[in-house]
Amino acid sequence: MILTITMNPSVDISYPLNKFVINDINRVSEVKKTAGGKGLNVTRGIKYSGIPVLASGIIGGTTGEYIQKQLDKDNINYNFYITQHESRNCIAILHEGNQTEILESGPVLDSYDVSVFLEHYQNLLSQAQVITISGSLPQGFPVDFYTQLIEKANKYQIPVLLDSSGKMLLETLVSKNKPFLIKPNKDELQQIIQMDIDPNDVTSLVKAINHPLLNDIAFIIISLGKNGAFARCHHNYYQVSIPKINVVNPVGSGDVTLSGLAVSIHENETVEVMLKRAMTMGMLNAMESQTGFVNMGNYDKYYQQVKVTKIIAK
Repeated sequence: MILTITMNPSVDISYPLNKFVINDINRVSEVKKTAGGKGLNVTRGIKYSGIPVLASGIIGGTTGEYIQKQLDKDNINYNFYITQHESRNCIAILHEGNQTEILESGPVLDSYDVSVFLEHYQNLLSQAQVITISGSLPQGFPVDFYTQLIEKANKYQIPVLLDSSGKMLLETLVSKNKPFLIKPNKDELQQIIQMDIDPNDVTSLVKAINHPLLNDIAFIIISLGKNGAFARCHHNYYQVSIPKINVVNPVGSGDVTLSGLAVSIHENETVEVMLKRAMTMGMLNAMESQTGFVNMGNYDKYYQQVKVTKIIAK
């Protein structure tokens, strides 16, 4: 079973507009609301792949109740720590080929919530073969909280796939408790290593992925958008190219990409299959209007078009 951790879930609200007019009324005819937060998008991707998955994290209030109802509707198993504090909403305005996001910070929690959730998490570890941790932390949680989750998982030799950024990612990179896999995009990695990355230059990508901060992490996947991805897996390098697709809604594509990585690690698939699966899932999400959803009927068609090339670094 794969355990997905979403510490700051949300209700994701999508507003598609032909044109977004500032300082005026914008009327929306079609609104989509889904149980969101990066980790719940990962959860759905795993569910579509047919692998047992359990969602956990922290939710609360009427928004938290809505999240549970949506997961029930999708037949997704969950075991959250529930607080009295209201979970958040996150709004995406899709306009003229652009995406403008308005993200609530979410509830403010305290040290009691930290300790209780750690106990809750500890009790779930016996069920997990792979763990994904995604997104931001609730306000009030220490910035190094993910290192505590990784430490507990490492004691059981459970691989942790971490998708975070900024100070939360940096704290795990400088800690002795390393995740098994990280999946930053180019901009997130540049911020961490303070180095410009040219996505079209293999030498630049190899230099970035070998930064000292990234030592001792088995799998590093750099997301490069339409340029695919670049990966270092057990000291081997891979360039991943993807076909041109009709992008409808890119929100959640990175999360569903992570679901593909988690499924492959759970199933002990080869690196080449893992990278193709992950990129295919991300593309399928981008082709759908609803965040975190894929049409698995198109999986084989696009899987065949993903190309993985092993790179010999000079």
